[in-house]
Amino acid sequence: MDDQKAQVMRECAAGSGSGELTFPEIVGRLMDIGVERYHADYSRQEITYYLPSGQSLVVASPHEPFPTGGEFLVAAVQDAVGQSQRNEHSYCDFVRKTMAAGCVGYFVQISGRRVIYFGRNGESHVEHFPGADA
Repeated sequence: MDDQKAQVMRECAAGSGSGELTFPEIVGRLMDIGVERYHADYSRQEITYYLPSGQSLVVASPHEPFPTGGEFLVAAVQDAVGQSQRNEHSYCDFVRKTMAAGCVGYFVQISGRRVIYFGRNGESHVEHFPGADA
C-alpha cells in the first residue's frame, strides 16, 4: 500500500475521532483512494481499512472505555445513527450510545453503500447510506 493512501486512512480515523470530518466526508475521501470497506472494532479501539487488492491497514481509534450493553438494541442503534446523520452529537457520543445498545463494532461497506452494526452474540442491523436503495 502506498504511503499516500495510508495517510488518508489515518487522517480519516483521526478526523472522525476529533469531529473534524463527517461520515460523508470520510466515505468520500476513502472512496477517492479506492477503499472498499472498513471495520470499526470497539473492543480493540481500532479501524481496519480494506482495499480490493486484499491490502489492509489497521489504525488506532481510541475512545473512552464505555461499557457494552448486554442486549443488542436495534432501535437504540437506529436512534444513534439518526442523530449522527443530523449532526446532533459527536463520534465519541455515537460510540458511547451504540456500545450502550450492545454494539461491539460495525462494517462500513462503501461499495455496497451500507453499514452493518453487530452485537457480541452475532446480532446485526443494516443501515443503508442516505439515498441508497435498500
